[in-house]
Amino acid sequence: MLIKTKVIVLSKLKYRDNDLIVKCFTLHRGVVSYILRGVLSSKKGASKAAYYQLLSQLQIEENFRKNQSLQTIKEVRIDFSFTSLHTNIYKSSIVMFLAEVLSTVLREEEENQQLYHYLETAFRWLDAEDEFSNFHLLFLLNLTKHLGFYPDVSDMNHNYFNLNTGFFETKKQDVYSVSGENLTTLKQLLGTNFDTLNEVKLNSKQRQAFLTMLLLYFELHLGSFRKPKSLQVFNQVFN
Repeated sequence: MLIKTKVIVLSKLKYRDNDLIVKCFTLHRGVVSYILRGVLSSKKGASKAAYYQLLSQLQIEENFRKNQSLQTIKEVRIDFSFTSLHTNIYKSSIVMFLAEVLSTVLREEEENQQLYHYLETAFRWLDAEDEFSNFHLLFLLNLTKHLGFYPDVSDMNHNYFNLNTGFFETKKQDVYSVSGENLTTLKQLLGTNFDTLNEVKLNSKQRQAFLTMLLLYFELHLGSFRKPKSLQVFNQVFN
């Protein structure tokens, strides 16, 4: 059955000599993996392979077969042409890092259009902006809304935030109770959006400390989450 849909590329893996396996987040069916047979074997195929850069936004026509683990793509075209996302070294580092996170946390083979539109809009914003050093922090924090563990903001005036429960607290409960600079950064980011993100002033040390905390938050709430392999390279680029 031929189905047209929009997709965002999460990962790609060379298979055998000339094939690619591409995992995508689709508008209508959540996470779907595709096999691109022979795409690396010719110049014409190589040009198509170039479409599948990490986080590329595409329109495809797939040949969908129920109960098949790897689907096939009949036609593909670019849905949105990025101008800097894959050429700016800092943005491409963010792309590599966040694509790995998304590939780990997005597993559901079911429609989630709200999440799709969040990803679509966020990466288009990143592509257009010149000031984006805090983008990955707000992106990951907002992602928790769609994954089901966004911080409860009803008591934001309290002096601690518990990573394990997701609630703000009046006193330190355990090792997961956060205070100090990370708490201040969390409250700032909870009160902002991408368009006002440059008003949050952080140095590289604060940024790295908050990212470490965020990744622990993901680990505590997602049993299958693992720290991205690209984290070390990412931190080196942004130091």
